[in-house]
Amino acid sequence: MTVIEAKVHRSSARNARLASILTAVIVGLLSAVVAASYIHPILALFLGAAIGVPTGGIVWVLVRIWPVLRLIWWWAPEIGITTGLGYGWTQLANHTITPVTAGVIALVVGVPAAVPVIRRAVLAWAMCLFVRHRLRVCFAQFIIANQSGSLPLILWARPTPVGERVWIYLRPGLALGDLEGRLDRIAVACHASTALVERASDGNAAYLRFDIKRREVLNAQVASPLIDVINPDTPASDRPTPTVPTALDLPDVDVPTITLPAQPKKPATNANGSKPAAASSAPEDDVSDWI
Repeated sequence: MTVIEAKVHRSSARNARLASILTAVIVGLLSAVVAASYIHPILALFLGAAIGVPTGGIVWVLVRIWPVLRLIWWWAPEIGITTGLGYGWTQLANHTITPVTAGVIALVVGVPAAVPVIRRAVLAWAMCLFVRHRLRVCFAQFIIANQSGSLPLILWARPTPVGERVWIYLRPGLALGDLEGRLDRIAVACHASTALVERASDGNAAYLRFDIKRREVLNAQVASPLIDVINPDTPASDRPTPTVPTALDLPDVDVPTITLPAQPKKPATNANGSKPAAASSAPEDDVSDWI
């Protein structure tokens, strides 16, 4: 069984080597420059090398084991649950079971199995763990990633009324558009009805949120408030037909009469804003004198 693919193994080895060399050189030079202010420059170079080389080694180890750390993160809930169950089993095996211990076991195991609300909550969180691993399978099998083969980081998941919600962080090489065209395959891999994906942050395009839908909550039957008013055994023809109003019957409202004060009349003006000229009292000319 392949835990880490060969392409990922080679990529992590190359990145670890480059990161360790760069870290050793940069940290060593900075340390030597600072130490040269207090001791001889040659001694400062030796001191810088003594500080830079171990720092580069630490960086090499961290980058080299990053694929393993990522696997541990993916399986962290299962590892914690298995460790707790194993510790509890060994404690029970090494000690005599008393009535108090039996009561605690019955309370921890029997109550979640007997109470429907707690049982559904436990199953919902178990499905969250299942969906996280199914998404990882989707990214590894049919979603194109970068050349180094690094997969997106699946952060956390929680149950919702319709299924599960998972937050992921994309690595370079993937975008939201690459996932939107494969939502039908993701739904099949997660054994769900549909799958949706959208951005979880307005300022970071790599931070996405998956919504895995398994059920619909809007198609449930609800009790009608008329169930106690209408007798279902009464024939439809004998049931009273409500009168549909055709007009509004509003009560008369006394509206107070408001009298506005009289406004003084303004003199008429022409289109250019000047007052019209007064009519002349001179007699009009006889047109026949000009013909």
